[in-house]
Amino acid sequence: MLLYTTARAPNPRRVEIFLREKGLSVPSKHVDIGKLEHRTESYAKVNPVQQMPSLELDDGSVLTESIAICRYFEELHPEPALFGTSARERAEVEMWQRRLEMGLLLTVASVFRHSHPFMARVEVPQVPEWAAANRPKVESFLHLFNEALAERPFVAGKAFSVADITGIVAVEFMWPARITLDPGLTHVHRWFADMGKRPSVIENPPPPSA
Repeated sequence: MLLYTTARAPNPRRVEIFLREKGLSVPSKHVDIGKLEHRTESYAKVNPVQQMPSLELDDGSVLTESIAICRYFEELHPEPALFGTSARERAEVEMWQRRLEMGLLLTVASVFRHSHPFMARVEVPQVPEWAAANRPKVESFLHLFNEALAERPFVAGKAFSVADITGIVAVEFMWPARITLDPGLTHVHRWFADMGKRPSVIENPPPPSA
């Protein structure tokens, strides 16, 4: 088994946090996206979409997409449960995982990919107007997220889950995207600070208010 990953990117980081929460260690290979190693012919043979992470299994087959990889490890190692334990919990975790992925992580990524100078050679064409269009979407979702966190310690209720992991990497990603986390979003700030204390969430970048 071999995990293809890269430093500081949100989707590989989701898998890495998930594995640490499970207490699992998986051999890994670093792919340097700064050097466009994910665009090479050799990596395209691993993952034709040329994205990360990718998990090569012992039989040579490959799983891609961070949540699919997390689900695979959840099935192999059910404890601690990070996708919920009951039908209701699993549905709520899935609901919030999707909300945070579509409403926050992807919108922040759109701002980053279409505005950051580094991404000009990766995101072709880079469309600054698309970055500008997504900034208010980030702000709008964060207010919804703040209200949801008002009366619970974790995204999907009383237990840490993969939805929290998606939320963590999304809020972290606001910093390189140059999006400030509104000080008035007190519940998001409280939740993010609490998440940053977990042993699995190591080497956090500076908070998005920096």
